[in-house]
This record gives sequence, structure tokens and C-alpha cells, in this order.
Amino acid sequence: MALQALSRTSAKKRVTPALAALAPATPTPERLARSQFVGTHPMRVLRTVQALLHAGDISQSAADAAERWYQDYIFGYCDYKEIPPDHRPSTLTRHDSVSWQLVRGKAMARISAVQAALGLCAHQRLRMMLVDELSFRAMGAALFPALAASSAQRKIAAQCALVLEQLEALEDAARKAARAKRKERVPPSSTRP
Repeated sequence: MALQALSRTSAKKRVTPALAALAPATPTPERLARSQFVGTHPMRVLRTVQALLHAGDISQSAADAAERWYQDYIFGYCDYKEIPPDHRPSTLTRHDSVSWQLVRGKAMARISAVQAALGLCAHQRLRMMLVDELSFRAMGAALFPALAASSAQRKIAAQCALVLEQLEALEDAARKAARAKRKERVPPSSTRP
């Protein structure tokens, strides 16, 4: 009798595969054949930012600023975040739908602030470079159709490098302003009672 009860409960148990056993999401073989990828997780197309960085036209901090802008854009407009494989979730906070939308709103505010500070043309170049993942040749053909392809490609590469350096400077200034504002708000420890 006890043996039958045990076998019935084990038969009802649902087996789910472990997350580690699932295959990671990778591009299709067709996509792998026609694009170059960088060795990040998740896999990404070799973008113009990496090309500028490898050529020495921008610094690593400008490339990092571009990655932060991209993460904010994807989170703000598409409502998801890419979590790195070595991410450790915080046990201090858990997001409900309201706090998730507040964090998403802050990401959108950062995107809007960049657009207001750098202008619509810079925002468009950032979108073409980072979100649409267009090559310099494709951006040059779209923005400068009257120019020769090589000339348009060089021109847009220089513009993109300039925009990324401006983005880095803007983030640096915003970080310094936030740090100064925090220092004003917190009185020195010697004046506390």
C-alpha cells in the first residue's frame, strides 16, 4: 500500500530541465555566415564602435559610454535588459511592475537628456550605429547619397567618432555634477551631533 502511494507521487512529479542544460541562444547559421561577431555573451555583431576602438579613433571610455547608451535605449524602448552571465542579483531590492517602470523611465530620461544635449543629428547617428547596427558604408549611403561611397564612409566614421567622444564627455560631466550635488546634500561628519 505504501509502495503504491510512493509510486503514484513520483509519477505526478514534473521534471523541468535545469537552466544550465538549456542551449544558449545563438544566431542562426545564416546570420553567422553573413556577419562578423565579437566574443561577448550574448553574441553581438562586430559593430562600428569596435571598429573605431580598434583603429584608435576613440578611447575605451567612449566605447563604454556607447554601451551604456545602448543598454538604456534597449531598456527604455524595448522593455528588457541584457543580464551578463556573471551577474549576481541584489537581495536588497526586488522590483514590482511599478518600480520596474520607474527604472525604465530613468533610462528614457537619460536617452532624452543625451538627445537634448547633443542634438537630433547626434542622436540619429547613435541610433544608426548602436541600435540599427549599420556599417559606415550603409550610414554613408543613407546620409550622403551624393558623395562617393569611400568619401561618405570616411566622413561618417569621423562624425561617429566625434559623437562618441561627446557622449563620453557628457556622461563625465553628468557624473561630476551628481557627485557635487551629493556632497552638498550630505553635511561633513565633523558637524554632525
